[in-house]
Amino acid sequence: MIGKIFVTSSGYDPEKGKDVKDPYLGPKSSLGACRPDIREKLQKGDHVFVVSGKVANADQFVIGGFEIEEKIPAIVAFERFPEQRLVLLPNGQVSGNVIVDAAGKQHKLDHHNQFARRIQNYLVGTNTVALLTPDEMAEGRRRTLEILRDVFGIKGKSIRALMGRCRNLSEKQVLKLRAHLDAIKRMARPRQPAELLRGLANIPRIAV
Repeated sequence: MIGKIFVTSSGYDPEKGKDVKDPYLGPKSSLGACRPDIREKLQKGDHVFVVSGKVANADQFVIGGFEIEEKIPAIVAFERFPEQRLVLLPNGQVSGNVIVDAAGKQHKLDHHNQFARRIQNYLVGTNTVALLTPDEMAEGRRRTLEILRDVFGIKGKSIRALMGRCRNLSEKQVLKLRAHLDAIKRMARPRQPAELLRGLANIPRIAV
């Protein structure tokens, strides 16, 4: 098992910029339009992670990633994941990551080249870990450089210095990165009543 981590295009940030449509890190995660080079190399059981793009006055952060469950052609994804077909949103942004139409031809909303290459190796994900709430994203922004330094075992003051636009991950690094993201999610989630009660029970009592 190996992995890849890459930086998405400038301006794309789920909170501060354009919505990140590919990879999709929802209930059935996928990577189907961007980075055909990464999709070609990774296999079932490998992992892929994405970092937000550059946005003015916003720290970049590791948004999340997933384990690859299977690789399928885009025309198969068109049938299985209709919610990922390309659509034009009211704000003018194109959403979705299935770039073919019902006939298997290039969708009219997809204007990129290398179409024949890009419709291969649609990645379907499982075991997704993603920073999705405002609290999770805020903590991710605060800790991403520290996390990447730990994962790669190097010093660096920027995303570019630590990983460039894309970097390979060993199995150990994949597991370490996932553990960091899981820790952020645990830290950021609201505490449940039972947890609050346990916390109160542990407060030292002072005799009066």
